[in-house]
Amino acid sequence: MTQAIMIAATGSGRGKTTVVCALLGALKNRGLRTRAFKCGPDYIDPLFHRAILGAPSRNLDLVMADEATTRALFERERDADAIVVEGVMGLYDGADFRSDEGSSYHVARALGLPIALVVDAKGTGRSVLAVIKGFLAMDEDRRISGVILNRVSESTFRRLRPVIEEEAGTTVYGYYPENKEETLESRHLGLKLPGEVDDIRERAQRAAATAAATLELDAMLAAARTLPESVAEHDRATPVRARIAVARDDAFCFYYDDNLRMLRESGAELVFFSPIADARLPENVDGLLLGGGYPELHARALSENRGMLASIRSAYDAGLPTLAECGGFMYLHDAIETPEGSRVKLVGAIPGECRFTGRLARFGYVELKEKRPTFLTENAGAIRGHEFHYYDSDNNGEDCVAVKPTTGRSWDAAHVDATRWLGFAHLYYPSNPAFPRAFVDKCARWRKERNDGKLA
Repeated sequence: MTQAIMIAATGSGRGKTTVVCALLGALKNRGLRTRAFKCGPDYIDPLFHRAILGAPSRNLDLVMADEATTRALFERERDADAIVVEGVMGLYDGADFRSDEGSSYHVARALGLPIALVVDAKGTGRSVLAVIKGFLAMDEDRRISGVILNRVSESTFRRLRPVIEEEAGTTVYGYYPENKEETLESRHLGLKLPGEVDDIRERAQRAAATAAATLELDAMLAAARTLPESVAEHDRATPVRARIAVARDDAFCFYYDDNLRMLRESGAELVFFSPIADARLPENVDGLLLGGGYPELHARALSENRGMLASIRSAYDAGLPTLAECGGFMYLHDAIETPEGSRVKLVGAIPGECRFTGRLARFGYVELKEKRPTFLTENAGAIRGHEFHYYDSDNNGEDCVAVKPTTGRSWDAAHVDATRWLGFAHLYYPSNPAFPRAFVDKCARWRKERNDGKLA
């Protein structure tokens, strides 16, 4: 039997991820097989989920994928006792101010999940009722089963709880006290990464112990949705057709787990490597995937690893099929400007430089379609993704038309040819399953040519 619940909040920065991570740890400590999901395009929060659970956390996004696809992704995780879905932004915040489309609430409605609403009650008393009542008034499907008061003391919680339950008519599942040693810190792209948090394991255990003492886990599990029993669909065993080198270290760590799964299911063996620490690309690879991350924070180390730069440039020049997104796209440029303002040389496969703009260069959902079908076939359609970066390039490419789904604004984007797709957008493969299949096909052709001795 699998119990599933969503933890959402009244807005961003209300401590939702801290509460979720503490809850995940508390459930795991009970001996429950626990899995997590994240609403929206965020790729940092799932890293914290994974650090606590030791298992992948996947994204659920109703702007980048339709409801049927999203339900199918969710229903893969039936081999769990408890599933926690973390919301994004405020509960009703979606792709457009005019509706809740793409919001956490939309995801909860599509999946039939109850919601525990995190309310930051620091510095409030009776006024918190206005916030809670307002959210309940917009809850047309009656999905909010209760609230969690964040950043309050035990004494404040005990005084507020009966007032909220009597006057707002909703359950209070407990509280989470303010504790700087358990609060997750942010930077310009979101939270700091798990590896950057001192004593992450100790912090996680302390947070789990706090959640076990202050949250009513049994009540939350009782309110959770019981998922119908079914056979869980795991990664299908697919014959390996190609080996793809995937950059993964402190500089490159932003990946949608379902993207990697879909590459494997298309016949790829993923070989992880570090552009910071490794001397060269892994041997006998047939493709290259450079994901997003923080190359600007590691620009000096990346630049000084000349062996890796030369290895990637040589493979790129030889025609190795390559995907590069955001930070990986920046890494392929001639140079990058560090946050301190110095210029460091990088791979040099893309003529041009990347510089810090001091603001979000482009932000939000985007749909990309090739101007002339080269990477995808003519009837393969577009692929959706998300951009969120403070750096920009003086050579963004112009092989695709990028369109914002909500406003229709468009611009030229990406360097795309028969074997490469390079640009700032983080692509979401479930929005177009033809994309990962096409890339693995190209890598398989490269493998065959390499084995047949047609490549130098």
